[in-house]
Amino acid sequence: MDVPALGRGVESPRVDLALNRGETFAIVGESGSGKTTLARLIVGLESPTSGRIVFNGSELAALGSDRALGLRRRIQVVFQDPSGSLNPRKTIRRLLEEPLIVHGLGDWRARSARVKELLDVVELPVELLDRYPHNLSGGQKQRVGIGRALATGPDLLILDEPTSALDVSVQAKIVALLRKLQHEFDLTYLFISHDLSLVRAFANRIGVMYLGYLVEVGEAPEVFSDPAQPYTRELLASIPTLDELEIAEASRPATGIQGWSTTSAAGCVFNPRCPHVMPQCRTAWPQVHHLTSSHWVKCYLSENLHN
Repeated sequence: MDVPALGRGVESPRVDLALNRGETFAIVGESGSGKTTLARLIVGLESPTSGRIVFNGSELAALGSDRALGLRRRIQVVFQDPSGSLNPRKTIRRLLEEPLIVHGLGDWRARSARVKELLDVVELPVELLDRYPHNLSGGQKQRVGIGRALATGPDLLILDEPTSALDVSVQAKIVALLRKLQHEFDLTYLFISHDLSLVRAFANRIGVMYLGYLVEVGEAPEVFSDPAQPYTRELLASIPTLDELEIAEASRPATGIQGWSTTSAAGCVFNPRCPHVMPQCRTAWPQVHHLTSSHWVKCYLSENLHN
């Protein structure tokens, strides 16, 4: 990742990141932090007011509609709610075939074969093809959503809370399926989740978002073992534990972060809530501070502690 170290007083880009092919990059943060907005920008459901989105060397916003459509078929989404993301009036066959029709991939014979192949890929029986979404369980519907996302042969899958609407036992099976598919098709995942325990087990790298800003990025083991941003520390401290020896510690009040800020003041975006706020935090945005070659943070406190 190439992130510029900008001088004090100069605000760095809100989101500056690069995804490595074949990795799982997780975006975490509270509700309202901008995770889903980032995903919608990448797939073209929202237009950026500034900056660039570059995919495989091409800037998406600079492409004509035909070229953009051809490139965007390489980026697909698995949505949070499998029931809400599937049209209840269409059969599973039609739902899986629709992306192929939109992108002009194959004749009806090729599309029919591809639809059956997709069901096999997501481990569903072919007997479901002529059923409707309401005939399927939540886990089956999410498998259809994954198959639909895979229909066009994408390189990048955006997983927007793909397991949060499912039972715990089903979640584990969906995660296992996603791991298998990533290995089989060399997929890159942008994984959006509130489940930090799942993120720790599933992601290679983590980006922490707050009010639309990336405030910390690093390899998953680095971020979990040595969180540098106070906001990251509070997120990790919120992970529940059922260990009887840790119940008292788990119920301990948070370390000082209170309330919620809907607007960013001058300086660090987190300063209105930070328990370690310093004078410079209120006046100038902190520069990117590299803790290791793969772990960086935007925080004056981290600079003081690690320099």
